[in-house]
Amino acid sequence: MNYSTEVHNLTSADLADGFFDGWGREHPSKEKHLEILRNSYRAVVAVDEETGQVIGFINAISDGVLSAYIPLLEVVPEWKAKGIGTELVQRMLKELDGLYMVDLLCDEALQPFYERVNMRRMQGMAVRNYSRASGK
Repeated sequence: MNYSTEVHNLTSADLADGFFDGWGREHPSKEKHLEILRNSYRAVVAVDEETGQVIGFINAISDGVLSAYIPLLEVVPEWKAKGIGTELVQRMLKELDGLYMVDLLCDEALQPFYERVNMRRMQGMAVRNYSRASGK
């Protein structure tokens, strides 16, 4: 597995099928997925060495001064439970190391995963416009 922060040279053909598993019918297309990666403050991708396909990613948005937010961590289903998500989070936290706060929101069932990578539970609030899940 190769990990990279270089996402600007990626094309939609480089993205494996299967991202946004469990999102239902509305989810970002490959083109929107590329926009997400390219417009992020930081992004880290996991690339399968054999196929050259991106099979996992994490991204962060930030003011570059004090705070960052990690909105997405995705690994395609056939690659889950192989340590890729953990590696992506650890690499992203290194990318964001100089900032005061790094936040993310997740479902309660995912909190133990993030605790294993030294994040801690906090409370948060959110708005979800599910009809816009495929992007703007």
